[in-house]
Amino acid sequence: MTLTEPARETPAAGAPSTPSAPQAQQFISWVTLAMMTTASVANLRPSPSMALYGLAAVFLYLVPAVVFLLPTALVSAELASGWTGGVYRWVSEGLSKPLGFLAVWCQFAMTIAYYPSLLAYVASTFAYVIDPRLADNGLYIAVVIVVIYWAGVFVSSRGTKAVAGLAGMGLVIGTLIPGVVLVVLGLVFLAQGNPSAAPMDSGHFLPPWTGLASLVLIVGNFLSYAGMEMNGVHVASLREPGKQFPRSVFAATGLVLLIFILPALAISWVMPGEDLSLTAGVMQAFQGFFDHFGVGWLTKVVGVLLVAAALGGMLTWLAGPAKGLLMVSRQEGYLPPVLQKLNRRGVPRNIMVAQGALTTLIALLYAFIPDVSSAYWIFSVITTQIYLVVYLLMFAAVVRLRRTQPDRPRGFRVPAVRLVAGVGFVASVAAMCIGFVPPEQFGGGPLWRYLLTVGGGLLVLGLLAPLAFLKFRKPHWVAPEHRA
Repeated sequence: MTLTEPARETPAAGAPSTPSAPQAQQFISWVTLAMMTTASVANLRPSPSMALYGLAAVFLYLVPAVVFLLPTALVSAELASGWTGGVYRWVSEGLSKPLGFLAVWCQFAMTIAYYPSLLAYVASTFAYVIDPRLADNGLYIAVVIVVIYWAGVFVSSRGTKAVAGLAGMGLVIGTLIPGVVLVVLGLVFLAQGNPSAAPMDSGHFLPPWTGLASLVLIVGNFLSYAGMEMNGVHVASLREPGKQFPRSVFAATGLVLLIFILPALAISWVMPGEDLSLTAGVMQAFQGFFDHFGVGWLTKVVGVLLVAAALGGMLTWLAGPAKGLLMVSRQEGYLPPVLQKLNRRGVPRNIMVAQGALTTLIALLYAFIPDVSSAYWIFSVITTQIYLVVYLLMFAAVVRLRRTQPDRPRGFRVPAVRLVAGVGFVASVAAMCIGFVPPEQFGGGPLWRYLLTVGGGLLVLGLLAPLAFLKFRKPHWVAPEHRA
């Protein structure tokens, strides 16, 4: 979700005008970029939702990878190699500044719904360390979300750098190691002659068709693949971007698919779909495997690893979207001055506190929704719906920029850009529409409540709030250093 690149160094005032010796550019290999992309996208959190489909999870991961993941990676590479400044600059140049603000706002607003779903996963995972029965206790989930979020705000507001390395460690200790262990245990489980809880024959490669509701969980995969645009900024660091970036994208796509698909299959081997929790499914599978092999105590160890990785990832970028929104708002006056204030460590604490107030209200809903898995799914869908607005604008911007600024230097050009961006745009619209259909596994609540929650979340957080800021913005909202 990085919205801006680091500022380039410029000569100090009064420095001699004689040219200095050019600095050698540091290049990275396409393999390195593939690993960076994999680290920013892949994790185990969505595995339980796809494990519900058994072998069909392969199909349900491949489809959004082709129609969304690849177009997003290719389009973001062209935009990043031609325009610095992230999605605000891309959409502003390609469409308009108000739509650029809408894009950067949605990057920020999606976190309001994202944190409750992420921390619900953390709470359910940690429940297996203390008492597994708490994994389905809404009040416990709500309390953990509120406490951990505000603790994260407290740490981030102090500009702590010690947590920065936790994101890289998270890929290893919270994704790769548990993922490999889960798959290995699953293979050994099957090799011992134990039957799979989900059918694994070729007749189950496609999900059973019972209407749109049977495919609705595929929407969650769009959010799982979100984040590819972050690494487009590194395209200029490749020696041959035109050849190496596509190679890197396809390699990363393959790795991401392996990390997503294999653990989901392993979970489906040991956990029947009707017993699977969308928040605690990973831990359910580990407990099932460990109990089977007589090492149940390892469940608590894995739970600690998963929780530590998730919290480390949250802390490292908790203030990221807020900082991006703040920088744009100070330049253009999109937010009132009270929300533009920084603390003495340069952290946009007021924005984070306002965000935290809304996050707290959303978290408290877990205490009133009987089915924790249903609440988790609802907030995941709202997050996806808001974030898809960013991608719709990005796909439209790249096509228009090809027409309005065809001669601008780009380190990478998407082949058949209209087709690639068109596929991504149509897929995003389809995902948004399907997101309004409750899944078959939804907790049996009334349809109107689901539509009101998902539609209201998208409308209020994703559209009405930014439109209100645009309508009521004042000239004095522009920070003094940016006034003409």
